[in-house]
Parts: sequence; C-alpha cells; structure tokens
Amino acid sequence: MSIRHGLLALLSSGPRYGYQLRVEFETSTGATWPLNIGQVYTTLSRLERDGLVAPEGADEQGRAVYTITEAGREELERWFSTPVAQSDRPRDELAIKIAMAVAGGLDVAEVIQTQRVATMRGLQELTRAKRAAAGGFAQRLVLDSLIFKAEAEQRWLDHCEAVSKQMSKEQEQR
Repeated sequence: MSIRHGLLALLSSGPRYGYQLRVEFETSTGATWPLNIGQVYTTLSRLERDGLVAPEGADEQGRAVYTITEAGREELERWFSTPVAQSDRPRDELAIKIAMAVAGGLDVAEVIQTQRVATMRGLQELTRAKRAAAGGFAQRLVLDSLIFKAEAEQRWLDHCEAVSKQMSKEQEQR
C-alpha cells in the first residue's frame, strides 16, 4: 500500500487537514506504519499536482483542508479493484537470510532459533496490542493480519528446522 492511496482513502470519506490524515492513517494501520508529517504534506502536494486532491480552504484554526477530486476517486477505485500480486511485495529478507546461512555453511539452527525468539516476542506484542486496541475495525484487521503472518512465520521456521535436520542426517549418511 502506498501512502498516496491511504490518504486518498481517508479523504474519500470527507475533507481533512494534514495532521488529521496522519493520525487517522496511523490509527487505521494499528500504528504499524508511522508517518512523518512531512511525508503527509509532500504526498498531498503530489496528489494536488496530479489533480487527485484539491485544497478546500482552511478550517476555523487556519489549517489547510484537502478534498478528493473525481480523478482521485477514480484512482482510488482503480487501486481498490486491483489485487495485490505476490510479486508486488518486498523480498522476504528472512528467507534470504536463512538461504545464505545454508549457502555459507553457518549454523542454520542458531539462525532459526534467534528468529523464532524474536517472532514469538513480536507475536506476544501484537496480541497485547490487539487486546488494547481502541481503533476499531480497521485497526483490528491490520493487527489480525500481522498476527497471522507471525504465526505463519513460526510454522515456516518449524519447517526450515525440520528440513535442516533432515538434510544434516542425509549428509551424515553419505
């Protein structure tokens, strides 16, 4: 997801000013994607340049308020209707790290165990955050996604460990 589309999604429900967009973005993503206020205003400037948002004046406190344009709504609809391809996601650094540990002849079990401990800590933190979440449905969905990914990572690490042990046994038998 890009900040650009996140801001458009927030603006689709009504005009907002920059700081308000930042707070709502972070709340909606379960605070897993913190934004610098400079990123918000830079993105708003680009969205305005591209005709996707327009300034709507200022609120009673003098803050610049933005609104989504029809072109912005069309762009948002295009984004929502386009599935996220697996190839659009960043490379999996953990898979590469374990592959390089194998290739480099390192103790793969130690690398796996280090990651397992960190993933379990992360899973516990996410579970606590979900229990404490007051951000509503969107925040819970983001936290659920992160919890499911952490659980899947734990299962994958179990698999890596089992394959690593199997490979070691096979090498010993040769």
